[in-house]
Amino acid sequence: MSDQKPEIDEAMRTELEAATFRRLLAHLRGRTDVQNIDLMNLAGFCRNCLSNWYRDAAGEKGVDLSREDAREIVYGMPYDEWKAKHQSAADAGQKAVFEANKPAH
Repeated sequence: MSDQKPEIDEAMRTELEAATFRRLLAHLRGRTDVQNIDLMNLAGFCRNCLSNWYRDAAGEKGVDLSREDAREIVYGMPYDEWKAKHQSAADAGQKAVFEANKPAH
């Protein structure tokens, strides 16, 4: 194994980042047991944040993407459908951690 870092040009970096993002989305779609509030409490972001960031990136490129369309890209289905199938109510402990960490979000 070489000690040299491989040369990665911008196009390759973009391809690698895109592949990584697609893998993250696939992982989150498979882990429907992990609630958004748990992600927020542990990592400071959730699926909705990802969809907002996706929408922001689209806007920076001149693509008018609705909030609902961005969420469907991230969730792999309409958001309301995902919520009905997979979202459970947050308990008091989850809500307390969320509120305590809110300024960091």
